[in-house]
Amino acid sequence: MTQQSNQASSPANRLGLDYRAQASALGEPICPIVDAHAHINGERAAQVYRSVCDLYGIERVYSQTQLAQSTAVKAVMGDRVSFVAIPEYMHPDRKWAHTQGYLDNLDQWHGLGARMFKFWGAPRLRDYVETMDLPPEEIVGFDSEWKLRIAEKGKSLGMMLMVHCADPDTWFKTMYKDSSKYGTKASQYESLERLLTITGMPCLAAHMGGWPEDLGFLSGLLDRHPKLILDTSATKWMIRELSKHATSEFVAFLDRYSGRILFGSDIVTSDDHLRSAESENPGFGDQLANSEDEAFELYASRYWALRTMYETDYRGESNIADPDLMMVDPDGFDAMSAPALVGHGLDADRLRVLYRSAVAGTLDRWYRGEDPWSDSVG
Repeated sequence: MTQQSNQASSPANRLGLDYRAQASALGEPICPIVDAHAHINGERAAQVYRSVCDLYGIERVYSQTQLAQSTAVKAVMGDRVSFVAIPEYMHPDRKWAHTQGYLDNLDQWHGLGARMFKFWGAPRLRDYVETMDLPPEEIVGFDSEWKLRIAEKGKSLGMMLMVHCADPDTWFKTMYKDSSKYGTKASQYESLERLLTITGMPCLAAHMGGWPEDLGFLSGLLDRHPKLILDTSATKWMIRELSKHATSEFVAFLDRYSGRILFGSDIVTSDDHLRSAESENPGFGDQLANSEDEAFELYASRYWALRTMYETDYRGESNIADPDLMMVDPDGFDAMSAPALVGHGLDADRLRVLYRSAVAGTLDRWYRGEDPWSDSVG
């Protein structure tokens, strides 16, 4: 039974749950959880996030923190955070940030302990690149000139790849309907596969490889690329789509690729979440929270939803509003609508692999300077 709070419904808590009580009701996870995909920024926000981690059994996190925020986040999180290198998304010179700036910054990231760097290759990059004085062919594809230069530098530093490839099917039905500009969803993977073949580098493909809707496609991708691993981040997206798969189908997928599917949330923290949206220059990301209490609910909502889906037999609506429903069917849904959340009730052994063993055998080893793929991949 879910315990209700007295708080009014919000997008992060549309069921009015008491997330502290819910953490107690779930109990400690079967093992301490490592979150392979989050974006922890802001000293105060990191403190709120750390308190959520303590409640929900999150021992460590791999974070795509802004370079300028890395010192503050490290001061709060200590050994509980490992960094993933990213471009300076907030830099006013976007061209520099995604080309020479990123290339140069890899040395600094390496010094901060990062052993993985991210390429953002969502279809929206085609819109984003229009703000740069740069031909799209030099930056958009995963095997484009600049990405290959950056990959070569990262490989020389002993780093592995992380990629954001495709986006939800719901987006391809709406904002990406113009396939002449954005391509089809399947076409997003063509340059990624070329990059993996050219570089031979290990790679973490975020958000279930960008296609949680189609486990068959992911099977083909994983079979073709033995050094490819996936994370389960992007909570709203995962709740919506992984809940649609029959438990037997989802379990069979996890078993077939055991050790290659890593737990992730995609939680984004920011000190902007701790102040009113009326503040000038709201800054990083969407204004999804306006106080410390709301920031706590925002971050806790993701871990409650994910643990509930993996650990329990819950059947009901998601606790998190999902605007994608309204995007596809504006007459049938509104901004506070949510999809079904279906608990798959994974057993203890599968939970241990998803929550900890998979990351221990891949990212943790790589960050220690070991090669997890040397024995199994030629």
